Amino acid sequence: MTEQREPPDPRETIELQNVVASTGIEQELDLQTVAMDLRGADYDPETSPGVVYRTEEPHVTTLLFRSGKLVSTGASSVGDVNTALERVFDDLRELGIAIADEPEITVQNMVASADLGQQLNLNAITIGLGLENVEYEPEQFPGLVYRLDDPPVVVLLFGSGKAIVTGGTTREVIGRAVEAVELQLVDLGLIE
Repeated sequence: MTEQREPPDPRETIELQNVVASTGIEQELDLQTVAMDLRGADYDPETSPGVVYRTEEPHVTTLLFRSGKLVSTGASSVGDVNTALERVFDDLRELGIAIADEPEITVQNMVASADLGQQLNLNAITIGLGLENVEYEPEQFPGLVYRLDDPPVVVLLFGSGKAIVTGGTTREVIGRAVEAVELQLVDLGLIE
C-alpha cells in the first residue's frame, strides 16, 4: 500500500529570488571619479546613467547615481541587501565620501517563487478568475499573469504549478498573495 503524502503548503515553498532596495547618501556624486576610484566599479554613461558596483559576498549589484541615490538588486534576502549596502557605504567612506551612520534603506520590490504543488489548467484559470484581472497568451508567454488587488502584486502562474510573485515589499505580503491565489483556485475547483 502506497502512502499518499499531502503536498506542502505553498507558503512553505516560498523562496525569495530578488530583493530590490533603494537608499541615498544625501549628496551628489562625481560618477567618473567614483568609478575610477572604486575597485570593480563599471561606468559607461552611454549605456547606464549610474555606476554599476557589485559586491561578491553577498552577490548584489548596486547602481550609484549622480544624485546620491543608490539602488540595490540581486539579493536573495533583506539581510543580504543590508549587508551589501553597508559594504558599499564603507567603500565610499574609504574614498573620503561622508555618509551618515545608518542611511535609511527601503525595500522597493521582492520577487519570489512558490509551488502550488499540482499541475494547473491555465485556460480554466483564465476563465475562472475573469479576463479583466488576467492576461494569458500562451503563444507569447507560457505563464498566466494575474494582477491581484489585495495584496497589490502580480502573480505569474505556470502549468507546472509554479508561481512567481512580484511587487511585494515584505515576505508577509508575498505569503498573503500565494495564500489568496491558492484559496481562489480551490474555491473555483481548479486545484484540490
